Amino acid sequence: MASLQEYKCPACGGKLEFNSDIQKMKCPFCECEFEVEELKDLDEGLDEENAEGALKEDKIVWEEGSKDVFLAEDGMLSYVCNSCGGNVVADATLGATKCPYCDNPIVMMGQFKGDKKPDLIIPFKLNKEMAKEGFRKYFTGKKLLPKTFKSEHVIDEIKGIYVPFWLYDASTSAEAKFKTTKVRTWSDSTYNYTETKIYEVLRGGDMSFANIPEDGSSKMPDDLMESLEPYDLSQAVDFQTAYMAGFLADKYDVTSDDNIARVNERLKNSMADKLRSEISGYTSVTLENISLQTNSTGIKYALYPVWYMGVTWHGNRYAFAMNGQTGKFVGNLPVNNVARAGWIAGIGAVVTCIAYTLLRFMF
Repeated sequence: MASLQEYKCPACGGKLEFNSDIQKMKCPFCECEFEVEELKDLDEGLDEENAEGALKEDKIVWEEGSKDVFLAEDGMLSYVCNSCGGNVVADATLGATKCPYCDNPIVMMGQFKGDKKPDLIIPFKLNKEMAKEGFRKYFTGKKLLPKTFKSEHVIDEIKGIYVPFWLYDASTSAEAKFKTTKVRTWSDSTYNYTETKIYEVLRGGDMSFANIPEDGSSKMPDDLMESLEPYDLSQAVDFQTAYMAGFLADKYDVTSDDNIARVNERLKNSMADKLRSEISGYTSVTLENISLQTNSTGIKYALYPVWYMGVTWHGNRYAFAMNGQTGKFVGNLPVNNVARAGWIAGIGAVVTCIAYTLLRFMF
């Protein structure tokens, strides 16, 4: 198997890319369309044991096809483009990109071979123009956004990336203790009374979880990736490299074991919320402690579609992301501090007015 895989149009020899609008491979030159399944044979050999292994010290890096891939400086890899012979320099996790010289989509096949092959992939459903429109809608109507942001921001980059995710299945047993209160108030002709009773409530139960996602890329902020959830896994398909043609893709550099602490924290919060929902009839309910026993029942490796956008405004850089399947948009916008101060002052004035009105009625 060649180190780099390209997708050529059988009709005209042009570059084939995955088109998210029609969910097919499409040639931008002759506009021929092909089902992704028709290119399945190009992935033969991905299930074989990965013979590429670690980089050799003599800089002839891969045991397979040493003429195709070399170790560049600073641990970067240098590939040779099959179409133009240009050097494609990439970091050790990049799995799909475009040749910077001839613009042909290329997939680094060795990044997805053997135990590196994903089980599933969710193809992009939304294109770049939809991502730009999602960004415009995201900052429209934000009252604390500086007025000049809309006209002066610069989009430095916008790219579609298949981000590696680990999907965890687990069965969990939990026991939790809650502090609860019941508050009763009444009045007579002289006094107002308040009675507060405090209770300790115990709850326990078992739950099964499926496909808990945690991203497997150290490049992507975990909170940003979690904010893009949920994805509809019912639309996932068996992995094929053709889906990545025209997009960027990374293989994982965070192992499934590295994410266990985050997964356990999500399990704990989910169990606490569920057990909390089973308690009723109290004025307040506060979790005091919870203990879990968790058994892993399966782990899958998947690629999820993300539109990533880097924006510069007044010398500061802001990161935004859009779920490439659902269109959910997240990111941190700049804040007009003068407007925020006025907003806080306005809220304070309203609270003061309400408090003053209540006091007048009480005394």
